[in-house]
Amino acid sequence: MARYKGATKKYEKRFKLLPESPVDSRKPMRRSRKSVYGIRLEEKQKLKFIYGVLERQFRRYFNDARKDPSNTGFVLMQILERRLDNVVYRLGFAPTRQAARQLVNHGHVIVNDKKVDIPSYNVSVDDVVTLKTKSLEIPVVKKTMEEGEELILPSWLKKKGPVGMVKSLPVEDDIRTDIDLQLIIEYYSK
Repeated sequence: MARYKGATKKYEKRFKLLPESPVDSRKPMRRSRKSVYGIRLEEKQKLKFIYGVLERQFRRYFNDARKDPSNTGFVLMQILERRLDNVVYRLGFAPTRQAARQLVNHGHVIVNDKKVDIPSYNVSVDDVVTLKTKSLEIPVVKKTMEEGEELILPSWLKKKGPVGMVKSLPVEDDIRTDIDLQLIIEYYSK
């Protein structure tokens, strides 16, 4: 599956995911007011960028969430949160979602005693996610694991050393609040 490999800083700045620098030598650009469609599109693009998902896969996730009788936006976020690359990131095995995706792609992750190298693999309740013992020697993983001791885990995950477990499905308290899911629903409902 493809993924975006270009400059990420410009997207992080555009979606205001980076902290603002106190000294910005450039003049702020004049931007025209966005249309309602533009606002909805940007919110969708922001969510796709955060989770590293391309359009076709994101649309499929949305259609799966729409079929569920409960809240579509919440179900969409549950699907995105349960992706294996995101779970590896949330457990503190990798510093970023992109690094977690690479760990999964390169076969460093084991789910229920089986090697899984598909980043979009959806974990289930009671799945055990670990890293191979050889993978714990990777300097980035070692550093992240040491810093991750004080990491605040979401309530639906449990971690003990290099072993993580999915206790339950993500709940609303664990979902990002800086994303307006209603705008994404409106975008696809046009």
